[in-house]
Amino acid sequence: MTQNGRVILGMQGVTKIYGSGDAATRALDNINFDARAGEVVVIMGPSGAGKTTFLTIAGALLRPTSGTVTVSGLNITEMGEKNLPEVRRDRIGFIFQSFNLLDSLTSLENVTLVMTPDRSRGKAGVNRARELLDMLGLSHRVKSLPKNLSGGEKQRVAIGRALANNPDLILADEPTANLDSKRGREVMLLLRQIAYEMDKSVVIVSHDHRIREVASRIVWLEDGTFRSDVETARDPVCNRVIEVVGAPQTEHIGVLFYFCGEQCQRIFAENPTKFAEAG
Repeated sequence: MTQNGRVILGMQGVTKIYGSGDAATRALDNINFDARAGEVVVIMGPSGAGKTTFLTIAGALLRPTSGTVTVSGLNITEMGEKNLPEVRRDRIGFIFQSFNLLDSLTSLENVTLVMTPDRSRGKAGVNRARELLDMLGLSHRVKSLPKNLSGGEKQRVAIGRALANNPDLILADEPTANLDSKRGREVMLLLRQIAYEMDKSVVIVSHDHRIREVASRIVWLEDGTFRSDVETARDPVCNRVIEVVGAPQTEHIGVLFYFCGEQCQRIFAENPTKFAEAG
């Protein structure tokens, strides 16, 4: 994770209220949030916590009732509606739970469809789409329709589409929900690779606790606010991000290590120097 990377998504004092009077619902309540280049941030929380509202506001699809939202330094809360489509197209890549591919288009066409005019003209757009699909292990699927792709392949095409215009921010809504464990892990590892190697900020909303393995950090959203009392650490054995409270722990050379379970704790105990140095 790039701890000191530039802030890609910033929220300051963001509140969103639906309705008015006695029927008013405060979906987000004065939240502050930063996501930086080179990191994968996973937002978790129960249904109704405000995760969907958060993602919709972050994606410039919904205006907050109050507060400021910036994407790559642009204050999108001050922008007119006519300018927001350009922000969404150029600066934000979206990955959806249901893939949202067009059934009548090939993998290559689904990627090129969203490109800006300067990227999609002539062979340049086709070449970029091919490069992205090749990077994602889909060079043999460029002419395939979605109906002929597996769930994991569909999601990788969706990732290619999200990267088509080289945005700084990738927003993913439950990207593993329709995938089995193996394919879900592959997709998450791809997103982590994209964040680290391409210096993107990847923000994921999910209920899937398996995603902890690839997260740079995890934040919990409940009742429209981020829980400030949740301390997390990374298990040195399995590399998962875990909650510190209640987790098994071992002290080694004056440092406290936390584990997702007793098995990882036992493995650490067999060779603590190996895992402590790797961490």
